[in-house]
Amino acid sequence: MTACGRDPHAIDGKFPVPDLHFDVVVVGAGTSGAEAALRAAQGGLSVLLVDENPVAGALIGTDVPWFFGGRATAAVQNSQRMVETVFAHMPWLEPVIEAGAEVQLGTTAWGVYRNGPLVGSLPGQVIGLADAERSWLTGFGRLVLATGARDLPMAFPGWNQPGVMGAMALSKLLALYDAFAGRRIVVVGSHDLGLETALAAQASGIAVAAILEVRATVQGGPVLAAQVEAAGIAIRCGVTPVEAKGGLDGVEALVLSDGNSIACDSVVMAIGLVPMIELVDAMHGQRRFDAMRGGWIPSGNAAVEVVGLCAGLPDTSFDHAAYRQDWMEALGGACGGDTVICQCEEMTLADLIGVQPPRYLDRPAALQHRSLATLLADGPPNQDQVKRLTRSGMGQCQGRRCRDQVAMILAAEAKCPLAEVPLATHRAPVRPLPLKVIADWDESEEMRAGWDVWMGIPTQWVPYADIGTSFEDENRRRLGGNMSL
Repeated sequence: MTACGRDPHAIDGKFPVPDLHFDVVVVGAGTSGAEAALRAAQGGLSVLLVDENPVAGALIGTDVPWFFGGRATAAVQNSQRMVETVFAHMPWLEPVIEAGAEVQLGTTAWGVYRNGPLVGSLPGQVIGLADAERSWLTGFGRLVLATGARDLPMAFPGWNQPGVMGAMALSKLLALYDAFAGRRIVVVGSHDLGLETALAAQASGIAVAAILEVRATVQGGPVLAAQVEAAGIAIRCGVTPVEAKGGLDGVEALVLSDGNSIACDSVVMAIGLVPMIELVDAMHGQRRFDAMRGGWIPSGNAAVEVVGLCAGLPDTSFDHAAYRQDWMEALGGACGGDTVICQCEEMTLADLIGVQPPRYLDRPAALQHRSLATLLADGPPNQDQVKRLTRSGMGQCQGRRCRDQVAMILAAEAKCPLAEVPLATHRAPVRPLPLKVIADWDESEEMRAGWDVWMGIPTQWVPYADIGTSFEDENRRRLGGNMSL
């Protein structure tokens, strides 16, 4: 501390002011986000509208932000072609641009930061943005999140090979990217999402072998059901997948619960959607609805607005939670202990139930006596705890393929309602960022002067209390460090 009591190494007042500041920043250039941006721009405000599409081919390969399932063509590797294709399929952006808003495609929003009880160093509220080459901060007066929804994947034997994908991902590859590699699909789920997916695929020249439904009757609306019937697409009720059989290129056939199999190259999961609330969650938003059925909003934060599907799924009379549970029980019944649940960490169902670390780590005898049963004996299920113990949800997809189904498994094991199981939390960056992008950071010279203090490695550098005393040189000699702590 200095004589005035202020730590000279504190970061307060040293964080560089962002080069850019907008009255309104909108994340997500779908129809909801574009409408919000248009209204703000027409009101005379400075507006930035960002959208992560086109997503880089590397992220698509890791199923971010949607469950692409290895069925994107090589076209997604051509970034310039993808920008032109995506923009051509988003005609609602032209009025936004004409109104004076700045639009940036291929730009990821990876974190939002505001001063609060634990943070007082920022020059104002900022959002972290990144493209393929760099990362930067942008200041804002008001933030609108229109990040949309993602698919709800569920595990069954063989689902961890190329060709098992989500309905939302198929929609994006067909309608936004023109880059779907499949030719013959099976759709899992006959609610509106499944029926709409089948019709859209057929309209794009994709053969739809069948729609599978766990329940005894079609679950979608009568108008959509009639359209599917008129299109000649078969709906098989009371039938579910048992195993996806594959070869070098992934799925080749789907084995069914009735003993039959269907030749296909893609299995499209259309059981349900989940609001993409990562940015809100990383801001420590307050839960309003269970994320499997609704959405999240920030607590007491008028500067942030959540719109569209990320604010919650449409309110209908259909019981989505019960429907998903029916599918979970059916698909889970086909799973054995060796069925992979977390694809990134290759965690199997047996590993998860046993609360074991990934197989690439040691499993001492003491850990092998641990299980979900012993964990639940100590208290209610907590997915963050299970995540830390097993690494399920810690991989490159950041839990998008396993987070929700792990919560469902925990609820089943604890014999409690799903709403009582807290979902694993998110932390920034909420999108995987290459190291070269993270390293390209704008620091002030004042920040660089104190970085060794903030790192806090006491075995390498001089203890903070010894700086400026007779012990400083001795510490450096003994510890071998050349910096200060």
